[in-house]
Amino acid sequence: MEKNILIAIAVFLIITFIVWRLTNRRFKKEFGQKRRKLWGQRTFYWESVIGISTGCTFLVLFLLKWGNILTF
Repeated sequence: MEKNILIAIAVFLIITFIVWRLTNRRFKKEFGQKRRKLWGQRTFYWESVIGISTGCTFLVLFLLKWGNILTF
């Protein structure tokens, strides 16, 4: 069971990093330096990144379970 939790955390962190790398440049370009420093803008951005990463992590874990690669 602990192995599965570590795999889930690793997958989540990897997906979060990938989503951040793909969206950070657009976020900087769209909002600019001044608005990006506002607490609300950064909070909304990170909520979105974490939400997308969580959904993708569930999808990856489901596919791994469905393919009998990971057992719970």
